[in-house]
Amino acid sequence: MKLLLASTSKLFGQKYLEYLREEIEVFFNHTDQIVFVPYARPGAISWDDYTAIAREGFLPFRIKVKGIHELDHPFRQLSDFGGIFTGGGNTFLLLKTLYETEHFTLLREKVINGAPYMGSSAGSNVAGLSIGTTNDMPIVYPPDFAAFGFVPFNINPHYVDPDPTSRHMGETREQRILEFHHFNPQPVIGLREGSWIQVSDKLFELKGPYTARLFRRDSIPIELEPGRFDLN
Repeated sequence: MKLLLASTSKLFGQKYLEYLREEIEVFFNHTDQIVFVPYARPGAISWDDYTAIAREGFLPFRIKVKGIHELDHPFRQLSDFGGIFTGGGNTFLLLKTLYETEHFTLLREKVINGAPYMGSSAGSNVAGLSIGTTNDMPIVYPPDFAAFGFVPFNINPHYVDPDPTSRHMGETREQRILEFHHFNPQPVIGLREGSWIQVSDKLFELKGPYTARLFRRDSIPIELEPGRFDLN
């Protein structure tokens, strides 16, 4: 399996996908066209408009982008494309739409069988075991919280460390993940902005300039250094 799971598609002060440019050039170096999954964005932007943003973002790589909703026969046509990119937005909406369009099983089978998969934010969330560690509001309800299960853990994109100067009295991101572990056993990786996880076969690698926060049930959270890692 070949995965590129990013916390975000855009860093402050940068263009769309700019910080991932070198990584994307290598990741999709064997194809000139990919399928984009635009289902995570609510009504403020159409699937066509969201696909247009992704299409422009991939111009520097000379890679053509086609929205999965633009395919007349996706179950037959998807094999014509050399990879898949699922964009960010609302994870609940994304998963609900994947189930409703019956594209959940289609995409899962394609990636398991070798199609490169890139996700950002919500697109990375659905690569994990469930969407239970998303930061999004449940504006809609998917039939199940089970996600693709490409990796044996959950991801928390946009992970934010506690601000010691803040007067906010609500839960920190870490506290929310510990609450998740009160009911769920799988590890969770808090992925900070500017970081991404790359998977090749069964090898996991944290990339980018920052550590990630690794949470295991009934264990003290630790900092995961950039580089190869396993959860055993």
